Amino acid sequence: MKRTGVGILNSELFSTKQRILGAAEALFARHGFAGASLRQVTSAANVNLAAVNYHFGSKENLINEVFRRRLDDLNAQRLQALRKALDQPDSGLEAVLGAFVRPALALSDDAHGGTAFVRVLARAYAEHNEQLRKFLHDNYGPTLKQFAAAFGSLLPHLDKQELYWRLDIISGALTYAMADFGMIKRRGTTEQQHRELSSSHLIKFAAAGLRVA
Repeated sequence: MKRTGVGILNSELFSTKQRILGAAEALFARHGFAGASLRQVTSAANVNLAAVNYHFGSKENLINEVFRRRLDDLNAQRLQALRKALDQPDSGLEAVLGAFVRPALALSDDAHGGTAFVRVLARAYAEHNEQLRKFLHDNYGPTLKQFAAAFGSLLPHLDKQELYWRLDIISGALTYAMADFGMIKRRGTTEQQHRELSSSHLIKFAAAGLRVA
């Protein structure tokens, strides 16, 4: 099948945009958002500054799109898993936790560049970038609220404030597990097996913490 001139152009634009996003993600992971310059991004992506301005308009928008590229898919997978869990007549706390935890740990798969994004995500927690925090809250807060509502219905003994405290702690533990930085190493297991073990242990631990009166 022949590719039309428009098709080739669209493919090249997509490829350029993805190269910029990949380079930016790696540099933000290594140097932070303030430490990585657009000049470094253009050099790593082998593009000129005009290409960055064309696709993103500003460094702030580039940072946002680095997150959107990963988190849009993550949210879609989480919500699909949540709907599936809630559709089960005997759905319980572990099933909802699984919908929250397992897609996030799958995102950290190094085969798809996930380890760099996990470091970028950690930067978002550590650096005081109010514009980025607002972007993340506005775009991904509603998904977290759907999970909070599902957890709340299963945990009527917790008031809203206490539930949110515990969910924040679980989210921190999940981020730590995604970073794969801990005492448990992958000796004798594949990446998939290690990820499943991490999921199972985190779900069990989180469920116990949520059920405590």
